[in-house]
Amino acid sequence: MFKLTGKSVVITGGGSGIGKAMSVLFAKQGATVNIIEVNSDAANETVNEITTTHGKAIGYTCDVSNQQQVLNTFGKIGKIDILVNNAGIAHIGRADNTNEADFDRVYNVNVKGVYNCLFAAIPVMKANKGGMILNIASIAAHVGITDRFAYSTSKGAIHAMTLSVARDYLHDGIRCNSISPARVHTPFVDGFIAKNYAGKEAEMFEKLSKTQPIGRMGKSEEVAALALYLCSDEAGFITGCDYPIDGGFITLNN
Repeated sequence: MFKLTGKSVVITGGGSGIGKAMSVLFAKQGATVNIIEVNSDAANETVNEITTTHGKAIGYTCDVSNQQQVLNTFGKIGKIDILVNNAGIAHIGRADNTNEADFDRVYNVNVKGVYNCLFAAIPVMKANKGGMILNIASIAAHVGITDRFAYSTSKGAIHAMTLSVARDYLHDGIRCNSISPARVHTPFVDGFIAKNYAGKEAEMFEKLSKTQPIGRMGKSEEVAALALYLCSDEAGFITGCDYPIDGGFITLNN
């Protein structure tokens, strides 16, 4: 079950964290994984990890917020069976202390970046008479998260875009779903803690872990496993849905 043999997959931000876990797992399941990364070193590292275990992966350096770069990159890739819009950045701040430059930066990557990839991939999928799109949203699209105004705005947009795309391309054989993770233990989390809580890393990690009712952060591999199911043929009856993977955060954290 859940084989992706012969599938061409595009994963944005596929060089680290959740994106890397998806890239490795999808390649293990037989897909050719096209990793789109603004960080070429991260892309190459993941490609090397996949190819040394006889998987198939190709890395592309591309800024998803730049539409021409995206179009050029997707043109090189050609066939696309699965698109995973994973690339994203975070920001801490409220509506009254988030400056315009930071708001635009989050919007350009998290919202416009997804739009650019949809704009490039959907015509290819229509020509191929089908495809699967998975967007990585967040629990911030569903509940209020303190000091995450710009980020929450962007992830709310991803949720709405998922529903719109699922509706518009039903008759083209294109499915579109999203995943909404809570806090997942990635190198980004470690870097955030080290930068903002120097000398208190262990204490802060424990505190952040316990914000999930289940008592720990998620694992990138757990998100990747859910992504694999949604992108597989076994999930062929699922479209227009969002799947929280949050250790009970949305429903139990009250």
